[in-house]
Amino acid sequence: MKKLILLLLFISPFLVNAQTFRVNIDPTLGESKELDGRLLLLLSKNNKEEPRFQVSDGAESQLVFGMDINGWQPGTSQLVDVQAYGYPLERLKDVPAGDYYVQVLLHKYETFHLKTGQTVKLPMDRGEGQHWNIAPGNIYSAPVKIHFDPAASNEVTLNISKIIAPIELPKDTKYIKHIRIQSKLLTEFWGRPMYLGANILLPAGFDEHPNVKYPLAIFHGHFPADLEGFSTTPPDPNLKPDTSARFHITGYNRIVQQEAYDFYKQWTGPAFPRVLAIEIQHANPYYDDSYAVNSANLGPYGDAITYELIPEIEKEFRGIGKGWARFMYGGSTGGWEVLAAQVFYPNEYNGCYAACPDPVDFHHYMTINLYGDKNAYFLSSDFKQTPRPEERDYLGHVGSTMKEVNQSELAIGTRSRSGGQFDIWEAVFSPMDKDGYPKRIYDKNTGAIDTSVAAYWRDHFDLTHIIQRDWPKIGNSLKGKIHIYVGDMDTYYLNNAVYTAEDMLKKLNNPNCNCEVDYGDRAEHCWNGDHTQPNYISRLRYHQMFIKKWAAEVKTRAPKGADLKSWRY
Repeated sequence: MKKLILLLLFISPFLVNAQTFRVNIDPTLGESKELDGRLLLLLSKNNKEEPRFQVSDGAESQLVFGMDINGWQPGTSQLVDVQAYGYPLERLKDVPAGDYYVQVLLHKYETFHLKTGQTVKLPMDRGEGQHWNIAPGNIYSAPVKIHFDPAASNEVTLNISKIIAPIELPKDTKYIKHIRIQSKLLTEFWGRPMYLGANILLPAGFDEHPNVKYPLAIFHGHFPADLEGFSTTPPDPNLKPDTSARFHITGYNRIVQQEAYDFYKQWTGPAFPRVLAIEIQHANPYYDDSYAVNSANLGPYGDAITYELIPEIEKEFRGIGKGWARFMYGGSTGGWEVLAAQVFYPNEYNGCYAACPDPVDFHHYMTINLYGDKNAYFLSSDFKQTPRPEERDYLGHVGSTMKEVNQSELAIGTRSRSGGQFDIWEAVFSPMDKDGYPKRIYDKNTGAIDTSVAAYWRDHFDLTHIIQRDWPKIGNSLKGKIHIYVGDMDTYYLNNAVYTAEDMLKKLNNPNCNCEVDYGDRAEHCWNGDHTQPNYISRLRYHQMFIKKWAAEVKTRAPKGADLKSWRY
């Protein structure tokens, strides 16, 4: 009893003299069942756009505070108090008094009964690619302007009255088709129907050559709602030019349209290799894609893509259907995926072109050595805390730190449920914890690294370690198939892991690797090997760059008797 009284005395100043938010759901929304999810309170100093669109890793980020919701009953309300955890400020009580635009959003969770026996609550992707602020079915309030004072004693009422509408599916065209299949492997793992999809670009002359079978060009990357970068119409002459903050140029939207039309002309021109080009859709309850591997927490996505989705595409659209006639390319997340899929399925794919890949050696997990460092957020020191950088520009100017970005993720979702970059790495690479969620690689609050989880990461997903360890078994199937490209000033320090991977690849023998590793001078994320064009151009040319590159070198790795001519009409 004394402990309870002391606890009440300790917290009462925050509860009695504190401004709180009371959140109601408008009955007209028709939410008749109890709800689970993450309730996000968003505050902004400006009304340039809704607060839900103003949370970012950069200095311009506005405020978000979150709390887990379990079993929100219809007709009841939720209270967000000043102890709510947030970003960039850690607690709601830390927000300075002033005028703010405020909004609240519920990111809905679904209950999954996993094959492993655990039950978890996660946000199922609903066609948007795992973005909480645009996910169909999420409910939210209209922004309102308030005066907030953490020391005030009043209660602000917010009314959730809006729902995000479903996303309209893209339609087939002459060249672009879409496929969606239910995966038996993933359905069994997740305990509910799970699907894989792809956007497919048919080669010119597909209908006119009904007896030709085609190689498969697989582009890996973030969730593709539709196949972009291909347009049968010229650029809009009346398009108002925009300004790209990333590339510091005006009229980038015009450049994008011109490149898409130029690609269409190349694709249908006389010299372009005739292949099936596909972009895979494998969004899941943790992220906008699965990293294309088998994972303790995500399930057998590697097998599902390789043995279920790809054969179905080849069957329906006349693919050759052999490992020698499949190759992969992609950047960033896609760069890691194509290298991983090539390593884990060495005979099912005949070449990977990995641009700016996510960390391929966990000695350089961006700016962390997971095997040697004790803390993910700060350099080791007796007397000071030096923050580890997370993002920089080509001159080395730091835009965010490791702690800041992880704090953002923790505010948006606990238990690796934010849909953010570090949370998905954890979900893919980590073993499953006892409660069914990914085991933390480091404490999300303090940054303390768990060495046992790091050892698991090394043995299962450190690609440099795995290639070296397994080379006697897979070397003959991998030689000549690995191509890696990265800028030496990669925004996320991804070049550091490539340096150690290159050192390892050069030492491989029996057989020699015959691999390619190339660097872009002062190039940021995501340089892809083109020394002739600036990054803002080459990033739009993955298909035309790597399809032609593979077609030129496939004869060196194709088996005897392989059809290398019929698809070159």
